[in-house]
Amino acid sequence: MDGLIGSARLYEWSPGLGTAWGDLLRWVSQTAGVAYEVIPRDVPMGLDELWARSDMGCVAMCGYPWVLAEEPPRLLAAPVPAPPRYGDRPVYVSDFVVPADSPCETLEDTFGRRFAYSTEHSQSGYNAARYHLLRYRTAERPTLFSAVLGPYMRQGAVLDALAAGEADVAAVDGFALDLLRRHEPESAGRVRVITTTEAAPIPPMVTSLAADDADRTRLVDALLAFGAAPEMAATRDALLLSRFETVPGKAFDELIDRQRAAKEAGYAKIA
Repeated sequence: MDGLIGSARLYEWSPGLGTAWGDLLRWVSQTAGVAYEVIPRDVPMGLDELWARSDMGCVAMCGYPWVLAEEPPRLLAAPVPAPPRYGDRPVYVSDFVVPADSPCETLEDTFGRRFAYSTEHSQSGYNAARYHLLRYRTAERPTLFSAVLGPYMRQGAVLDALAAGEADVAAVDGFALDLLRRHEPESAGRVRVITTTEAAPIPPMVTSLAADDADRTRLVDALLAFGAAPEMAATRDALLLSRFETVPGKAFDELIDRQRAAKEAGYAKIA
């Protein structure tokens, strides 16, 4: 397969993050000996469009649309975030956030207000939030919010909506928020975390290459070597990464279990 691409657009929430992820992707390409073009952050392309491509060499993809896909791309490896709250595992969390100046201190304080989301097939922005919210619903209170606003398509746009006063609460990718605090603390400081969901499998790196393709194997080996490569220490630090690990596809069944729990409880959509 010629003309492969590489992208971590899912986590390129700032120019600095675009640079750091580009450094990682180019190192993986060079180390593996597998050529692909790293798509710059400023090239217009939606995540759905990116993940539907048949020329993915090494691309970060949310696990929820991956497990929902009829023919998902092949898994390469998943990042292990360095911050302690991830327990040295290839997992992440969703943070429920409110505007920094919001009077809300707890999730319960946001009930009756406006919830914003990126897309319904986002694990961190929707599926995780829906599952977490199940515990607060009762027969007397089946609806938690006065309005559910979206899709905003990108979680950065959700943060903008909160900061602009268009919405009152949202759930966002906790690892992405950690990265934004590192690279653009002023932007991250526009919101405040009020609670956090339980952990879930983190978005993996995927490829369109066949499972038995030698190039795929070399990409996996390069990703696994990233964590110990001395020349990538600064990049690991910039991306708050410890290393990459291989993960089985069945690990993402957990996301479907949470979807199923919400649907069986009559909460197929956040409301």
